[in-house]
Amino acid sequence: MHDSSNDSRARRAVLPRCLAVLLLLVVACGDDDDSAAGPTPDERAREVVASMTLEQKIAQTHGDAPPEDFRLVIGIPELGIPDLTVTNGPAGVGPGPEVLSNVPATALPSPLLLASTFSPEMASRYGDIQGSEMRAIGRNLLEAPDVDIARVPINGRTFEAYGEDPHLVSRLGVANIEAIQSHDIVAMVKHYAANNQEEQRASIDVQISERALREIHLTPFEAAVREAEVASVMCSYNSVGGAFSCENPRLLTEILKREWGFRGFVQSDFFAMKSTVASANAGTDLEMPGPRYFGEDLLEAVRAGEVSEDRIDDMLVRRFREMIRFGLFDRAPEVTPIPAEENAVVAREIGFAGSVLLRNQNGILPLDDSLPMRLAVLGPWADQVASGGGGSSMVNPIRAISPLAALRERLDGSAVEIVDGTGLDAVESARVAAQADVALVVVGSFETEGADRTTLSLPDDQDALVAAIARANPRTLVVVHAGSPVLMPWVDDVAAVIEGWYPGGEDGYITAALLFGDANPSGKLPITFPASEDQGPAKTPAQYPGVDGRVFYDEGLLVGYRWYDASGEVPLFPFGYGLSYTTFEIGSLSLSRDRIVAGDELAVEVTVENTGSRRGAEVVQVYVAFPPEAGEPPKQLKAFERVDLAAGESRRVRMELDDRALAIWDDDSAGWLVVPGTYEILVGNSSVDTPLTTTLRVE
Repeated sequence: MHDSSNDSRARRAVLPRCLAVLLLLVVACGDDDDSAAGPTPDERAREVVASMTLEQKIAQTHGDAPPEDFRLVIGIPELGIPDLTVTNGPAGVGPGPEVLSNVPATALPSPLLLASTFSPEMASRYGDIQGSEMRAIGRNLLEAPDVDIARVPINGRTFEAYGEDPHLVSRLGVANIEAIQSHDIVAMVKHYAANNQEEQRASIDVQISERALREIHLTPFEAAVREAEVASVMCSYNSVGGAFSCENPRLLTEILKREWGFRGFVQSDFFAMKSTVASANAGTDLEMPGPRYFGEDLLEAVRAGEVSEDRIDDMLVRRFREMIRFGLFDRAPEVTPIPAEENAVVAREIGFAGSVLLRNQNGILPLDDSLPMRLAVLGPWADQVASGGGGSSMVNPIRAISPLAALRERLDGSAVEIVDGTGLDAVESARVAAQADVALVVVGSFETEGADRTTLSLPDDQDALVAAIARANPRTLVVVHAGSPVLMPWVDDVAAVIEGWYPGGEDGYITAALLFGDANPSGKLPITFPASEDQGPAKTPAQYPGVDGRVFYDEGLLVGYRWYDASGEVPLFPFGYGLSYTTFEIGSLSLSRDRIVAGDELAVEVTVENTGSRRGAEVVQVYVAFPPEAGEPPKQLKAFERVDLAAGESRRVRMELDDRALAIWDDDSAGWLVVPGTYEILVGNSSVDTPLTTTLRVE
C-alpha cells in the first residue's frame, strides 16, 4: 500500500536541498559589489546542513580513505559540497596521498631551521610557498604548522616544529598560518595538545599542571586561534590528564571552542580516535582517515540518543563554514605549474637566515675561493641531500642538490681544488684530510616521525670520524645536518661548526654559499644544545618516556633554557645563540615608561649597530625576569626583532610587549594575572648574553 506521508516527507526533504543548491549558484554567480553581499559563510553552511539527510551528514563526518587517496573526504556534488583534500605540510607540501606520490613540490628547510631565523617575515614567506603550492597541486587543506613545544630534544619530530620557547613558536606559527590561509587554503595547527614524544605516542597519558599547560604548551595554539583565526585544529594521539585528546571535552570544548572562541573544526590525527560517543560529544568534528568510529557507529549513536543531531550539525557547520570562507564551495580545483625556480630562491634565503654559525675560530669562515686551496670534502652527508626528516612531513623535492655537487658547481674555474673523500672510513678520511689545506666534513642524523632518538650522539661513529679528521687537519670545518640538537665531543678541536639543520632541496646551494661567503649565516638556536646526555629536564623514567602509561611533566615551567637558568647547568650552546661573519653592538636600552599599571602598553627600545665589515642580521632578544612572588622561571623571552644591517649601519629598534608578556596563569582565579612588583627587563643576543638591563615597576 502506498504511504502518502512518505511522499510528503520526501518532498519536504528535497525542497530545502534544492533551495540550498540554488542559493550556492546565486552566490557563486553574483558580482563583487559589497552592497549586494550575499549570505555569510555561517549562513551558507547552515543552509547546506539543513538540506542534508542524517545519513548524508554522517558521511561527511569522516574521511573515505580509498586506496588511491588516503586523505580525502568525498563531497556531495548535488548539494554543492566539494571534496576536502588533505595534504601533509609542516616542511612543504607533502605527497601524503597515493594520488600525489609522484607529485614534486619545494622541499623547504625544516621548520626548526625556520625557527632559527627568529623571523615572522620568513615564516610568512615560508607559508606563501606552502599555500601557493597547495593551490598549484589542486588540494585544499594543509596539515601545518606543528607548534608542539620541544620538551625533550630526542623527540623524533623535533625538526617539524619551532623549538622550545612558546613566545617564539607563537609568533612564527601565527605568521605561517596567516600566509597559508591568504591563499584560500585551510591551515591546520597541530598536534593539540602536549604532544611532545613519539615513544608510546598513541597511548601515553600526560600528567601536567594547569599552569604549565597554559603558559608553555597551549600558548601557541591559543595564538593560532585568537590571532591567526586558524581554520582547523588536529587533536593528537596522546591523552592529557586521563582523557585522550580527541575525546577530551576540557581541551576541545571548554578551552578551544568556548574560552578561545574557535570557530573552525577539529580533525583527528590519523587513527588517533579511540571512541565514537566520547569523541563526538567532546568536540572532535572530523575523523581521519576513515570511518572507524564516525561511520555506522555514529549513526547508531545518534539514533539511540547518545549523540544529538544538533552536535552532528555543529560538526558540519564548523567545517563547511571554513571551507566557504576560503572559497572552496565556489571554485573547482585547478592544477598549475609550481614556480620551482622562484620558490627555490626563497627557500635558499630562509636557509641562509636559519643556518647557525656555532664556532668560527680565527675567522676561518668564510673561505676565499680566489686563493689556491685543496679542499677535502668528507663525511657521509656531503654527497646526499638533507631534504628533510622522515614520516608524514617528507616532501618529494622538485629540486635537490647535495653539498658536494653544489661545491663543484660553485668552485668550477676557481683557485680551489676539491678532493672527494666521501665514502671513506675514519682512517682513510684522516689521510685525505692531512693532505688538504682545509677539510670539510658534513655529518648528520636522520630523524623521523614514529620513533624517538635513543641518543643525542651522531649515529654511525660519525663522532669518531670528525675526531680523526680534526687530529689530521687543524683547519677542519664541520657542517651538521640534523633535525634536533646533537652532542659535539669534538667541538673544541675543529675550526668551525655550522648547524645547517635540514636545509631542504636547496641543501647544496645553501651550504656552498655559506662556506664561501655568498651569504652570511645568521640563525639563532631555537632550542638549547645539551653538553651531555644527562643535562636538561625530563631525565627520570617517569618524566620521559613515562612509567605504566603515564608521563609526568614535573619540570613544570622549566622547559628548555628555563631549566638551565634555574639549575645552573651550562649547556653546550644556549638558546638564542648564533655567531655571524660580522659583529654587532646592542646598546642604549630604554623603556617607554618605567612604571605601569597592569594592562598598560610597554615598549622596549635599543640601538643596534653593525660594527663589522659585512652585511648581516642580528636578533635582539628581550627577556623578562618576574618578581619572586610570581613563581616564574629566572627569565623568559617576551619579544625579539631580527635586524638586517649593512656594514657600519645602525638602527633604533622598538619592540612591543603585549598584555600577556607580564602575565602568569593563576589557578585560583582560573585566569591570567599580572603580579604587582619589580620586573627586570634584560636585552641581548642569547639567553645567557643579556648585558643590557633595566627595571620596571608594575602596580
